Parts: sequence; structure tokens; C-alpha cells
Amino acid sequence: MGVESAYAAETAAAGAVMDAKGLKVLGGGLGAGLVVIGGGLGIGRIGAAAVESMARQPEVAGTINTAMLITAAMIEGATLFGVLGCFLACLN
Repeated sequence: MGVESAYAAETAAAGAVMDAKGLKVLGGGLGAGLVVIGGGLGIGRIGAAAVESMARQPEVAGTINTAMLITAAMIEGATLFGVLGCFLACLN
């Protein structure tokens, strides 16, 4: 009887550790997904506003395009750091 109860206690402890790791991975995956969705929405809004601005004032299209690319790159960089942070949280 003592061996069976020790095995049950060990199995329960291992299950609790696996549940905690699974929740950590789930949280990291959800966080990374939210970061990517936010970055995609931000870049989409920048693109839409830039196209609208270029349609209204075609003579400054080059300047608008440059500003759009720089801003999109900054958002992409922040998104990359956010995703890396979520993945590192999963591994730790």
C-alpha cells in the first residue's frame, strides 16, 4: 500500500509541474499572437493613411512613402521584441 500511495503522490506532483509549464507556454503563445495582431493592425493603418495622403497630395508622395516605411519599420521592430519576449517567457 505504501508504494501505491507514493506513486500516486509522485504522479500528482508531475502533473502539477506539467500543468504549470503548459499554462506558461499557452500564455506565451497568446501573448505573441496578440503582439503580432497589434503590429499588423498598426502597419495596416499606416499604409491606409499613407495611400490616402498620397492620393490627396501626389506631389509629396516620396516624402510620405519614406515616412511610412520608417514608421512601419519601427512598429515591426517593436513587434519583434514583443514576440521574442513572449517566447523567452515560455522557455524560462
